[in-house]
Amino acid sequence: MSKAKILIVEDEQKLSRVLQLELEYEDYETMIADNGKDALRLIKEKDWDLVLLDIMIPEMSGFEVLRRVRREDEATPILLLTARDEVHDKVSGLDLGANDYITKPFQIEELLARIRAHLRKAKKENSSHEILTVGDLQVDLASREVKRGNRSIELTPREFDLLIFLMKNQNVVLTREQIVEQVWGFDYYGDTNVVDVYIRYLRQKIDKNYPEPYIHTVRGVGYTMRNRK
Repeated sequence: MSKAKILIVEDEQKLSRVLQLELEYEDYETMIADNGKDALRLIKEKDWDLVLLDIMIPEMSGFEVLRRVRREDEATPILLLTARDEVHDKVSGLDLGANDYITKPFQIEELLARIRAHLRKAKKENSSHEILTVGDLQVDLASREVKRGNRSIELTPREFDLLIFLMKNQNVVLTREQIVEQVWGFDYYGDTNVVDVYIRYLRQKIDKNYPEPYIHTVRGVGYTMRNRK
């Protein structure tokens, strides 16, 4: 069984070396990039199972690296490392397509647990060819293709994750708190109104101009996805 490959993007030499030693002790294969340009090149040149990406790095910020990577690759798990604790920075990273973030200083045990969780999730998604359906809406989990009838629908990574969670819980009423925890992460501290914003985005792409909407509001509770036919 091949080792999972993790790219460490961190310009603090002591921290990057500690991370490398800890990850290699856990039997991961690692490489270090200490600036954004090298990180972007390595991400494009090699196949990585996961990327640890610091936001404050020279030559190109972590946000810009993330933005450019997500134009071509929506699947590789990317965890942000940041000394910033402002909610805005965390929300920006997640909206750009980061899978998770961890604020410095952090406990290495927590970081390792996050890494294991995201690697398990990615492995499960990569090995699955499951097709989710609600009426004439179809999602291929392996290819991440979304279609309603014969029309292809383009979604951002966050919109895709939200749609999958709704579809996997078809006919179940989900609260905003449940959605935030599962789609944005258990330590997301932003306003749960972000759910309303993304539901509106999804409705524009999934339900608009169709006689049968699939995303329904349950007043005072949250949202559900169902096909009434």
